[in-house]
Amino acid sequence: MEIHKQNETISDLRFALVKSTLLLLITITMPVATPAQYRDMLDAAQKGGYAYPAINITSLSTINGALKAFSEAKSDGIIQVSTGGGQFASGLGINDAAYGSIVLAEAIYTLAEKYDVLVALHTDHCHPAKVDGFLRPLLEASRKRIAEGKGPLFQSHMYDGSELPLEENMEMSKSLLKECAELDIILEVEAGVVGGEEDGHDTSGLPAEKLYTTPEDMVTVYESLNGIGRFMFAATFGNVHGAYKPGAVKLTPTILRDGQNAVIEKYGDAAEMDLVFHGGSGSDLEDIRETLGYGVIKMNIDTDTQYAFTRAVASHIISNVEGVLKIDGEVGNKKFYDPRSYIKKAEQSLCERLKVACDDLLSTGKTIYKA
Repeated sequence: MEIHKQNETISDLRFALVKSTLLLLITITMPVATPAQYRDMLDAAQKGGYAYPAINITSLSTINGALKAFSEAKSDGIIQVSTGGGQFASGLGINDAAYGSIVLAEAIYTLAEKYDVLVALHTDHCHPAKVDGFLRPLLEASRKRIAEGKGPLFQSHMYDGSELPLEENMEMSKSLLKECAELDIILEVEAGVVGGEEDGHDTSGLPAEKLYTTPEDMVTVYESLNGIGRFMFAATFGNVHGAYKPGAVKLTPTILRDGQNAVIEKYGDAAEMDLVFHGGSGSDLEDIRETLGYGVIKMNIDTDTQYAFTRAVASHIISNVEGVLKIDGEVGNKKFYDPRSYIKKAEQSLCERLKVACDDLLSTGKTIYKA
């Protein structure tokens, strides 16, 4: 009887060892970055003078287009969900931004296993009024995953308190960064306002000076958040969401240089911040490349990839309108109005545009992923 119990104990120990080894292998090799791999990604970009495209997705098709693009470019990247994107993904019957974001994130985990680059999951602009309904449910989802022996659901989140006075913005940012740090999650914050309109949040009527972060603001952000946890900072230098004709948007990348210099002069080289470029769509390549020298390691892209996706759909419909529509009582042509026929084209078009962003940001061919 005693020998039998000993054998059972040994068997249980072996099972536990195999289980823990498998979990470790999954953690190490899964192409959705672990928190440690994400930090390595950001460090590599900072040291290497390049940045990652951060593409907003809303569906399986946009996820697949993004993963295909990063893989073909041999670039790691960031896939992000906005409140509006999560709401859309949850469907008209649910209409819940946090729930839809969880659905999209779980889909990315499953699909990313088939690819050979690292992607990190991020949530875009969460304004103060949406913290409790969007950001905190996602932090709770990560808390549950960690309790199950997994990593956090999202590797980073963005809190956008730029509509508040800087002191209030930083107080909430500090509180949220502490929560994120406990879960090994990076927080992105913003000071200064990105112009234009996104997901119903319209800042187009604000004074022009609000579009430019000052060196003093950048020092305040660093002093407020340093030591709590790792953070990224969306400093603004004239950025605007949406599409505009050439010359309509006046970017001043040197604002990033001056702000970084102010922080480094006061606190040393180790204080250089990981900066984020919002409103990257439609920006001149010269401006994009200049920001890389000032510490930008992430550039958001949404408008241009939205257009690439929709342009392919529109071209399909215009070219095949008599098949897509049942004109004058005819029956149309199923192979043209089957949504798969044009969504596949849209997915590929998004993929091609995102690869251009990898080239623009110099991330092409620089994946740190090792199988």
